[in-house]
Parts: sequence; C-alpha cells; structure tokens
Amino acid sequence: MTAPATAARPATLLTIDLPDPVRDALGEQLAALPRPGHGPAGDIDRLMTRYLQTFARMPASLLQQILDFGRHADTPGVGYLRNAPADPSLPPTPGDGGPSSGKATFVAEGVLLGLSGLLGEPVGFATEKNGRLVHDVVPVATGATTQTNQGSSVFLNFHNDIVHDASGRYDLASPDFLVLSCLRADHDGVAGTYYADARDICHVLDAESLEILRSPLFRMNAPGSYVRDVAGGTEVYSELVPMIGGPDSCPEVSAAANGIRAHGAPARAALDRLQQACREVAHEVFLRPGEALLINNRKGLHARSSFTARYDGRDRWLQRTYVRRDQWPIRHRAVPGSRRLH
Repeated sequence: MTAPATAARPATLLTIDLPDPVRDALGEQLAALPRPGHGPAGDIDRLMTRYLQTFARMPASLLQQILDFGRHADTPGVGYLRNAPADPSLPPTPGDGGPSSGKATFVAEGVLLGLSGLLGEPVGFATEKNGRLVHDVVPVATGATTQTNQGSSVFLNFHNDIVHDASGRYDLASPDFLVLSCLRADHDGVAGTYYADARDICHVLDAESLEILRSPLFRMNAPGSYVRDVAGGTEVYSELVPMIGGPDSCPEVSAAANGIRAHGAPARAALDRLQQACREVAHEVFLRPGEALLINNRKGLHARSSFTARYDGRDRWLQRTYVRRDQWPIRHRAVPGSRRLH
C-alpha cells in the first residue's frame, strides 16, 4: 500500500504548542521524578499523582485543551502536541522491542504518562509488551514486514488498537486513547503517522459502502502480539461485527491491523473503500523528539508509513501508552495487585 494522497485537511486535528517557559518548567520537574516502576499498584498511583501535579501547573488554557480533548464527544479525534520537554541524552534505541535499560533520566516517560493521566488511566495488557504501562515502539528486524508496531518496511494499514477478548468482541476492552511520544525520529525523517477521523471517513463514503460497513459482516483478527505470543501463530478471529457504529454525528470505527475477514464480495469491496477513504482524509504527522500525538482510539483509525530501519541503535523510537476512561467495564480482566490486565 502506498501512503495517503495529499488532500484538503478536515478540521479534526487539535494542535497544541507549549511555550518555551512551560516546556522548561515541565522538564525540570519531570527530570526529578524516578523511572516508572513495575511494582505494586500503589507505587505507580503515587507517581501518576506527581505527574498530575506537574501538568496541572500549566496555564489553564493549555490544560483545558487537553482535558476537553479527552472528555467531549464532538472534539477532534487526534491532538498534536509540540515543544514538550525531552531527555538531554538517550541510550541506543532498543533493538528487541524494549524496554531500554540505559536511560539515565525519564522525562519522556513523564511526558507520556502525564498526558495519559489527563485523558484517563493508563492500562497494561499482559499480551502487549508484557503488561508494561510504557511501550517502546521501535523497529525489530524479525518483525519488519509485519502489521505490528515492530514493522518498518511495509505500510501499517489504517487500524485502531484492539484487544483479544473471549467474548468475541475485540473492541470492548480496547483502549479509549493512545498517546504516542517521540524520543528519536527515523534516520531519514520520512516515517509518517496518519489519523483518519470516522466523521470524515463517513462523509466521503458512498451510501452503499457505509451501509455495508455498519452491518455485522466482518471478523477482526486478534492483534499480532496475541497471535504470536499466545495463539502460537494461529489467527484468532472475532465474531461477526460491523466496522462502523454509533450515530452519524459521532460514529465509532473499528479495524484490525492484523487482518479483517469480510464476508461476501460487497463487504470486501466496502472494506477496500474504507481504506481508500482513510487515505483521502487522513492527517499526516512526522513526529520529532519533543512531540506527541493524542489519539482517540474510537473516533478514528491510525496508520504508519514504511521507513528504512538500520538496527544500529539510532532507529526511530516512540513510546506509547494505552489509556482507558473507565476501567470498571473490564474489571474481570484485572490481575490482582497490579495494573496489568489479562
């Protein structure tokens, strides 16, 4: 698949630029905090409280933009935050999917978790990055051609991050938001991240395709991490579900990166049209150090361009969190005494 074609940008991107004094004040405070650990839940709770204290000192106008992004149905589906504080130096990019053991400061983790705390509550799934709250998203040689966060040499199709669930509905436990923060760009600076808002997708779809996509004619494959680490390489498909749901004014869209089985020729054609529509309306962002994307995982789909990984310790390095607004509906998945979920 080729990258999205250039098109007029819909008004569904929120851009937030931190003034230098705000950046510097945040950086100074975050540099004094410890590395987020993986111990008892109380440890991360205390640290999350410190992050919230730190970010609450931002000017009210900036703080409200982030809070409103997370709490209102009619706000943009993606936020682009620039000029955030960064670590003064970085160790080599992890080559195996992380985490890095050589970081001396943890400003990046503070930015990631601080932003996440303004949107909801970060969660860790046992089948994704071993349940860690902070995910290192880096190219891995053995996963270069996969439709996963380890890939690099192929276009990562438009998708949202879903979670395998025994109920057969992979959208029930999925994160409400993702936060992506850039520590290091790719060598050539060409790796693009794309976001297509469901409202814009529905606007450009023809009526017949939209009706089909709202019908339960699609099976979502489980995430690549689940298929690889839990299912022994066997594909695990959901029950038949629609790809688009909800009212016309606030639609929700679901698409599995690891494969979708469309039932019938009309459904297959509608699925192709959906990916085409995403390319037509997508925002394109080239993340650089000190920049982050706030991604609503229900209002739209995201994708990533191909890029050349060299596996030399200087490759692209993002960090990611999964964020839920409410963990009560997925309480049955909780691992006692930790923030991990089954």
